Amino acid sequence: MSQELLSPWAKGISPSPTLAVDAKAKALKAEGKDVCGFGAGEPDFDTPDFIKEACVEALRAGQTKYCPAPGLPALRQAIADKYARDNNYTVESAQVVVSPGGKYSCYLAILATCGPGDEVIIPAPYWVSYPEMVKLAGARPVFVSAGDDTDFKIQPDQLKEAITPKTKLVIINSPSNPTGSIYTPAEIAALVEVCLEAGVLIMSDEIYEYLLYDGVEHVSPASLSAEAAASTITVAGFSKTFSMTGWRLGTLVAPPSVAKAVSSLQSQTSSNATTFAQFGALAAMQQWDKAMGAVQEMLKVFDRRRIKLLDGLNAIEGMSCRRAQGAFYLFPNISGFGMSSTDFSAKLLEQELVAVVPGVAFGADENMRLSYATSDEVIDKGLERLQRFCQQL
Repeated sequence: MSQELLSPWAKGISPSPTLAVDAKAKALKAEGKDVCGFGAGEPDFDTPDFIKEACVEALRAGQTKYCPAPGLPALRQAIADKYARDNNYTVESAQVVVSPGGKYSCYLAILATCGPGDEVIIPAPYWVSYPEMVKLAGARPVFVSAGDDTDFKIQPDQLKEAITPKTKLVIINSPSNPTGSIYTPAEIAALVEVCLEAGVLIMSDEIYEYLLYDGVEHVSPASLSAEAAASTITVAGFSKTFSMTGWRLGTLVAPPSVAKAVSSLQSQTSSNATTFAQFGALAAMQQWDKAMGAVQEMLKVFDRRRIKLLDGLNAIEGMSCRRAQGAFYLFPNISGFGMSSTDFSAKLLEQELVAVVPGVAFGADENMRLSYATSDEVIDKGLERLQRFCQQL
């Protein structure tokens, strides 16, 4: 065949490095190897039983057909009510779109607002999929870097300097994957002010909004003012909060014109998120106190693991790690060992069967990401192996 088989989009896309690490660790485990996996970005808890039962009941009731592209009306209303109650800004249910996963919600937000010639500002370290999504929309990712010294958070003057006439969108992810950093209310307000002055849109990825520690506060950019709400697309989902990663249910709240465009895009691509799965999500929204009770129990365990892993990493000579206050990741600096994060991670897996994600995947080659959404046994064993590995370097 003389014609090129692949499109420019297919040739230009990179596979997810986090999923690749997780797949490699699982493959080694399948071979009988004792792998300590710190790569997966998903809670190791089961979905709460009452959510699963609601899904089972929906299946038994025949809820196996198409539903409206933007989601079940009752679920969209419940999500709108949640933002009024918990995030302090009012939206209509028509501004809510339920998608097959938070990742797809992000992609639709970018696809609905950005195209060829546009620039999207992405603070680094960043979630691995943001740049690829921007490129798939035909736009250009522009990176603004922040390091350990600022808790991996960009400053308003950095953002202002990066904005050009081509800038269409700024991505804010707080709490952050991969760093676990969270912007304070004042820091969020300062970044939003820069965006509003420049007339650029904000995509606020709040998938980890309920996974918080040390009494920190999460603030949604859209809650700051009517002007901010009119310029902000808020994406989130059920995956991390309620341990529903495999359910593939993301949410998006946007100005009416953007929400309508996202719904149209979804109707022509995925049609709708899985109908019966949405009934499970509806149960979580309608029994909120019960759902958040389960979340609080999960957070107690995560918090204990966070401190255990943090103390263990900082006890390793040549390594330093800041105290993350959100999500379930730590992002230690490994630059003192004089090797790239790719080499460090590859050798660590080969020699000690410890799986981590190299920081270069997130735009920070001096670091690596470890998820503490894993067992205490894995953390203890992994730290022992990591300590041994580093001593030999």
